[in-house]
Amino acid sequence: MRIKKMGLLTDPGAGRGKLTMMLEAHHGRLCIVLYLCGVVYFALLAHEHFSAATYFSENALLPGLVESEYDEDHSAKKFLVELKDEGSRYPDSMPYSWLLAKFGQMGLETYTHNFTLEYPLGPGSQYRGKNVYAILRAPRGASTEAVVLSTPYRPPSSAHPTTHPGIALLLSLAKFFRRQKYWAKDLIFLVTEHEQLGTQAWVEAYHQASSGHPGVLKHGDLPARAGAIQAAVNLELRSDRISHIDVKVEGLNGQLPNLDLVNLVHRLCAMESVRHTFKNRDNANYADPWRQWSYSFRTMMSMVFTQATGMTNGNHGLFHRFGIEAVTLEGFERRTAGGPPMFYQMGRVVEGICRSLNNLLERFHQSFFFYLLSATDRYISIGAYMPSLGLMCGALLIRAFSLWLRMSSEESAQASNHESNESKDEDELTKEVDQKEGNINDDKFVDEKIEDTTEISEKEESTISDVKEKLGLHGGPVLVVVGGLVLAAHVLGVMAVNLPVFVTRFAVTTWNIPTVDCVWIGSIVFSVLLVGAATIIARMVAINPDVPILLNIAALLELATLLLAVAMHNFSLALVCGMLCTPIALGIGTFKRWWLRGAVRILWLLVHPLSLLSLAVLLAARTNFPEESLMGLLSRTNLAARQALLLTVVDSLVYGSWAFNVAAGTFLPTWLLLWVAS
Repeated sequence: MRIKKMGLLTDPGAGRGKLTMMLEAHHGRLCIVLYLCGVVYFALLAHEHFSAATYFSENALLPGLVESEYDEDHSAKKFLVELKDEGSRYPDSMPYSWLLAKFGQMGLETYTHNFTLEYPLGPGSQYRGKNVYAILRAPRGASTEAVVLSTPYRPPSSAHPTTHPGIALLLSLAKFFRRQKYWAKDLIFLVTEHEQLGTQAWVEAYHQASSGHPGVLKHGDLPARAGAIQAAVNLELRSDRISHIDVKVEGLNGQLPNLDLVNLVHRLCAMESVRHTFKNRDNANYADPWRQWSYSFRTMMSMVFTQATGMTNGNHGLFHRFGIEAVTLEGFERRTAGGPPMFYQMGRVVEGICRSLNNLLERFHQSFFFYLLSATDRYISIGAYMPSLGLMCGALLIRAFSLWLRMSSEESAQASNHESNESKDEDELTKEVDQKEGNINDDKFVDEKIEDTTEISEKEESTISDVKEKLGLHGGPVLVVVGGLVLAAHVLGVMAVNLPVFVTRFAVTTWNIPTVDCVWIGSIVFSVLLVGAATIIARMVAINPDVPILLNIAALLELATLLLAVAMHNFSLALVCGMLCTPIALGIGTFKRWWLRGAVRILWLLVHPLSLLSLAVLLAARTNFPEESLMGLLSRTNLAARQALLLTVVDSLVYGSWAFNVAAGTFLPTWLLLWVAS
């Protein structure tokens, strides 16, 4: 009689074919190839063979189909002279009465909007502001839809370039539009105070919704509203004699306006012979394919770096989250002397934009909301650029799967050893049974063998159970340790998100330290403590070699998931993080030599959120100040990095920006897990 034992149905070593074994043996090369393919593929997208020419998906826009009639350029010049004189009387504030009077003389509904900012960091300072807006009711509509023309007011004492020419053009357009009878949508003329803060407060008050932290920005109420806002155009003209118009599209959290609106602006600028650029770069037509690709690639990467910050580069970006398509037209002063003012051409451009928007029968929906621009007339759609990030995330997933296969192989090897011991015991038992076949009815013999078999089975089951418990396959201590580390890392991430508010309220009131220094020093101290604690924990859990492997698997899966999730909203941020973090994450736990493992850990320190912020600021300083010495660059980087971190925190509390929350609440915990696994 032969006693056999049934194999486990959940045996991880079962079904290991050639493909699985090949993947386990060559996964390192495959991951490197996938990463390089992703980088090269993305770089090739700037080539004209991989990008596409822009076109209009919404036929109702009908750009330039009607003859422009704008003729109030002389009024714009007059308004500019008066505004400069009025602004000199109010060097630190906006001339509310003058603006209200001008809008009122045109027969428009004029209103003011008050708002208050409770500064969220420190002891609680309070800032007040006021916006001025006017409404032109549609004579051919029922005030169900509206279009916004806005411009920020910058007093003479402002550090930013003046916007007086933009306000003068806005007033002249209001005067011209008031005489027309074809408007089917309400027109709102908005002049905001305190830059983006005024726009955010007005948009929140218009929709009665708060985007930032509760109680920080008190948007107040509007005395009057128009219809549902379909689109917005923000004017930021620095001079009446402009060299070109730069079209800004990047909004808060990486949101972009519908591509049809962007195409509309560029098309009308071209029709009116107004020089128009994207990222202050004209379209290039080089005969050399390499030069053409290089130029387009730099333009595309400029958009990537701007979008990756998650910050808006104009007031238009605050409209996007409310489903309002918006762009900013920034006019730069002509450096060469001479030339007539550009009010006439710019007025015709804005008139054409408003008349095209007036033709819309529904919201923008047909064209792309996710795209990259390599020129003013070429784009890369989401279907073209997503595979590049998918290849990088695929490398992370394959690395995690290969680590799991390696653990399964170790378990299979240990299980095989136990099975061989089991077969030997069974053979010995069978021989004894065969030798005493004639005594099979001997009850004593049968009882002894049954007891022996039971003891062997119990020992085997106990041994296999110990192996599985060690590997954490049945909720053993390894999974408990790994799960606890993952949970602790994310709890620390939540603490990091709330750290600036806590630190500033305590340190500013107690030691009277500037807010910018509190946030910077507090973040550095917190990060150093986390790295030190993570290093100690890594040495403790290294006693069981399965803990770092399982932790590495969990962190790689989380990093890949995080990149793909972020890419759904801000592809540029996910791409930059993926390019920097993927090759280093693939090297964690790969090398056996101590100096290679140390090099990987040093590189991983360089992709810490604070390190990435400092490196980005250093790169920007090097680009903008190429003549600066090394010490000068480091000094600029130190000051700029402090301010950048503070602005990121403030944006998250006031405007609802996700950049700081994503970095501190999700990326930092993943970084810590991989640091422990390294």
